[in-house]
Amino acid sequence: MLTLGTIVMGAADVRRAAEFWSRALGYVPRDGQVDDGWTVLVPADGGGPGLALGRSVTPVQERPRVHLDLYAADAAEQEAEVARLVSLGARHVDWDAYPEDPDFVVLADPEGNRFCVIDATHGQAT
Repeated sequence: MLTLGTIVMGAADVRRAAEFWSRALGYVPRDGQVDDGWTVLVPADGGGPGLALGRSVTPVQERPRVHLDLYAADAAEQEAEVARLVSLGARHVDWDAYPEDPDFVVLADPEGNRFCVIDATHGQAT
């Protein structure tokens, strides 16, 4: 059986991307340092998939086929996490495909890579 080991994202500035994602997720460089061309970040507590960042000159896709979904425990945490991520350098993406009552907020990291912050309790009966 295969397991998900590492998610790979391109970045024009690997150091800038590593700084953002380290602070966003609480990850640390697997090898103890960040390289300009390639680095792998791993959870500081050792659990979960790694996030590899590789130098890329490919333009960011406006509608990427693959992206990260980051889960928040509830709407209040989602709002707080979106604010925290924006303070770290993320930006809101003007997303024209939001449903009427979305459970997600689309953001982009400082490199322009899209990701979503999801309210994991959205739509659940209270």
